[in-house]
Amino acid sequence: MDRERTGDGWWVTTFVIGMVALIVAVVGVAISASKPNSTSAAGASGAAAGGVTEVDVTLADISVSPNMIEVPAGEEITLHVANEGVLDHDFKVEGVEGTAMLKAGETSTIVIGPFTADTTVWCTVAGHKDAGMKMAVHVLGGAAAPAENGNAAAPGAGGATIDAPAMPGADWVGRDPVLPAAPNGTVHEIALDATETLVEVAPGVTQLMWTFNDLVPGPTLRGKVGDTFRVTLTNKGEMGHSIDFHASMVAWSDEMRTILPGESLVYEFTADFAGAWMYHCGTAPALHHIGNGMYGAIVIDPPELAPVEEEFFMVQSELYLGPEAQPGDLTKMIAEDWDAVVFNGYHSQYKFAPIHVEAGTRYRVWVINDGPNENSAFHIVGTIFDTVFREGAYTLQPDDSHGGSQVLDLQPAQGGFVEFTFAEDGLYPFVTHKFANVGKGAIGFFAAGDVDTSALTGH
Repeated sequence: MDRERTGDGWWVTTFVIGMVALIVAVVGVAISASKPNSTSAAGASGAAAGGVTEVDVTLADISVSPNMIEVPAGEEITLHVANEGVLDHDFKVEGVEGTAMLKAGETSTIVIGPFTADTTVWCTVAGHKDAGMKMAVHVLGGAAAPAENGNAAAPGAGGATIDAPAMPGADWVGRDPVLPAAPNGTVHEIALDATETLVEVAPGVTQLMWTFNDLVPGPTLRGKVGDTFRVTLTNKGEMGHSIDFHASMVAWSDEMRTILPGESLVYEFTADFAGAWMYHCGTAPALHHIGNGMYGAIVIDPPELAPVEEEFFMVQSELYLGPEAQPGDLTKMIAEDWDAVVFNGYHSQYKFAPIHVEAGTRYRVWVINDGPNENSAFHIVGTIFDTVFREGAYTLQPDDSHGGSQVLDLQPAQGGFVEFTFAEDGLYPFVTHKFANVGKGAIGFFAAGDVDTSALTGH
C-alpha cells in the first residue's frame, strides 16, 4: 500500500473554507516566483503599468495567486501555471479553455486572450472554484465582466427540488437503522472505497454523491475501548479523497493525507476513548466533501454498557442540492442554505420505513450529528429518556431522583446515545426539535406493537 507522505499543507484549509481571514492567518497567500522577463504577482494589479501580458500563476490547495490581474485590451496574455498543491488542478478561462489537469509539481504555459471585457479563469475540479480557486482578469478599458455566465446565481438556483409529499418507488429500500453488536476480537480489518456515485436522497431526487463504499452515510463501524482499527482506504473515484476518524489520535499529515485516484493507504489507530464519533473526508474543500456525502459514524462502547433489547443508529446531516444527478452545491454549503436535514442520508426516511419495536421493551439509539453545519436536538415524541450518554460521559442514569431527559442536543461532529421504553402500542415520531427542519426531512417513526402504518408508507 502507498504509505508515503504526499504533502500536508492542504489539510489546514479544509476546516476553514469560507473563513478567509483565518485562511490568510494560518496558511498564508502563496506568492509565485518571478521568471526572467515576466511580471510578478505583486505587480499584476498595477494599473500604472498599463496591464501585464505575462504572469506567473501558482495553484495551491485551495487558492490561486494572484487572484486578480489587469491586462491590456486586445492583447494576448501568457500564463506560466504551476501546481504547488497536493491535489490535481487545472486552470481554464471561464472553465472552458486552458491547461490540462496538472498533478502536484507540474507546470504548464498557456496563452489566453485577447480580451475586450473582464473575464475569470478557474480550476474546474468540483468545488474548487466556489472555494476560491479563481483569478479575475480585469481588462483595462474593457467592458465589465458578466455574472460568470450565470455561475454567480443566488444559492439554490438550478438545484434539484424535493417534493415533500412524494413517496419512494415500490422497489425502494431504506437504510437498516439497527446497530450490530461490536465484533469479536480486538483487531478490526476494514476496507473502505472512496467513490463517486449516483444516490437517491429523496423520492425522485438523485445526486452525484462522494461516498465511502457507495453509502451515504458511510458504513457504521463499532468496537470497544482498546480495540485496534486497521482501515484500508482505496480511492476508486476520479478526484482526491481522504479520511479522518475523530475516534483516533494520529498525525493528520500521515493517515489523513489525501490520496489520488488509484491509490490506497492504511489508517491504523487504537480506540482509547468511548463515544459516538464522526469520520469524514478531509480533502479540500472539506465542507464540500462532507456536505456531499463523505461522512459516517464509528461507535466505541463505554465499558460495562447495559444490555437493551435492540440498538439503533441515527446519523443526522444536511443536503445541499445541486442540479439533478450532479454534486451538491458548495455555495449553498458555505451559506448554510440547506435543502433538507435527514437521518441516515434520506429525506423523511423512517416515515416511509417506520422502525418496528415493542411496547415495554428497552431500546438504545445512538445519534451522531455529522452536519456539516446544523445542530441537532434529537427527540422522540411520546417517551422520556432515562439514560443519556453525550460526548463520552453519562449525563443521566436511572436512580432514586427519577430524572428524565427530553432531548439529546448535539453540535456538528458530536454524538451520544439515549435509552428509553415505549409505554403502549402506537406511533412515536422522532425528530430534531428544531422544528424548521422537521418539514425538511428530519422526521421518522417508531411503530410500537401491532399498529397501522399505512398512512405513513402509502400501503
